[in-house]
Amino acid sequence: MNRRAFLTATTGVAVGLAGCLGSSREQPDYDIGMSSSAFLPKEDFEPRVGEPVVWRNTGSRSHTVTAYQSRIPDAATYFASGGFEGEGAAREAWTSGTDGAIESGETFEHTFEVPGTYNYFCIPHEPTGMVGKFTVTE
Repeated sequence: MNRRAFLTATTGVAVGLAGCLGSSREQPDYDIGMSSSAFLPKEDFEPRVGEPVVWRNTGSRSHTVTAYQSRIPDAATYFASGGFEGEGAAREAWTSGTDGAIESGETFEHTFEVPGTYNYFCIPHEPTGMVGKFTVTE
């Protein structure tokens, strides 16, 4: 095969695959990604009551999703990766053994049943500003 024919053939394959790869990036299977020290919500992220929210660790470091207990609606169910019932328990479990960790590529999901603003953080990266917030609508 001559060089020009080879380039034409491989360019066609690359162009064909580019469309496939692009569509998977446009519609990820999560709502909020996690880089090395930040939560990355989709641009149009606006969860509704009864819809699950999915966080995916898209970085290489271990993270948590931990609600600030005093900064969620009063009637809301507390949420934290690891299934802890309160912020203190989540912090203690992380400190004593990294319980609640979401490893690279893993997800955490929670369904919100109460509208309002929810503030959350990553326990090991809270000091560097890894915090998030969103509002659940009716």
